[in-house]
Amino acid sequence: MFQDFKYSIFVTILCVGLAIWWGFSSPMGVLTAVFLVLVLGVMEVSLSFDNAVVNASILKEMDEKWQQIFLTVGILIAVFGMRLVFPIVIVAIATGLGTIEVINMALNNPEEYSRHLKDSHAGIAAFGGMFLLLVFLDFMFDKDKEVHWLGAFEEKMSALGKLDVMSIFIALITLFLLQEFLPLDKETRLTVLVAGLGGVVLYIAVSSLDIFFEKEEEEGASVSETVKRNGLAGFLYLEVLDASFSFDGVIGAFAITNDVVIIMLGLAIGAMFVRSMTVHLVHKGTLDEYIYLEHGAHYGIGALAIIMLLSIHFHIPEIITGLIGVSFIVASVIASMKHNKKAVVDA
Repeated sequence: MFQDFKYSIFVTILCVGLAIWWGFSSPMGVLTAVFLVLVLGVMEVSLSFDNAVVNASILKEMDEKWQQIFLTVGILIAVFGMRLVFPIVIVAIATGLGTIEVINMALNNPEEYSRHLKDSHAGIAAFGGMFLLLVFLDFMFDKDKEVHWLGAFEEKMSALGKLDVMSIFIALITLFLLQEFLPLDKETRLTVLVAGLGGVVLYIAVSSLDIFFEKEEEEGASVSETVKRNGLAGFLYLEVLDASFSFDGVIGAFAITNDVVIIMLGLAIGAMFVRSMTVHLVHKGTLDEYIYLEHGAHYGIGALAIIMLLSIHFHIPEIITGLIGVSFIVASVIASMKHNKKAVVDA
């Protein structure tokens, strides 16, 4: 177990050390800086635990080379790309300012930086929410799924998957209902529509990449592997999935502190532990042992998607978001344990 988490422990020690240094040089002080970094790390893990489970279900089918790329290059993209660079790019686009100006704003005027980032929340939530909703719906409408946690309900949902476009249809209906019933101004309404459609288009694009990764069998027959099981295609899918999870965490972090350095350090700790949990789940074969764990993770993703979409207008505390995801995971583990116990008794 230590082997899977050694890098996370190292990054945690490094980030806490940097927080101590930052605390000395800022008015907040050392204890406050360290406390906030650890709180943000825990928040990120609680929000993204279901992400780790879904990542593991995909990663276990990828070859070792692409697993290593995901756990090295992927973590750099997750920590520096999504937790640091992406918010700066969003603010730069929203304000029309240059990158250097936005970085100076983030360091010297975090309140204004936070305000600009929160002003972009509607578009970010619509984009990420629609992508995550499709991840959930595709799992529910999977006609080849043999294990059903909720019995008849999931069986009927899988049967509906015979219509290939069902998940897209439900997602678009959801987006149009948001347009109709959320009390948004005209500009925000357009932003939500465009961003939401962008999330749908990106999901379709990433999920269709398997066409470009077809493998020829020895007999000459072309067999297209699922996008989530291919090297480059799977890597891209996992990175977009991680990005969709990180949107909410980055913006939610400003509810705890406006200090950009502290936010980056805290979220970096959380992102590393999510990666380590992914590896641990793969190495331990946890998904095979707890057969409903993947179901619980996808229900958590579905709940997060709905929360993100509703957060376009309603404020939903981050603790609720985290607890819902963890609750589904815990419930699925308990259900899996009961299933395993019953199987032993029946045998």
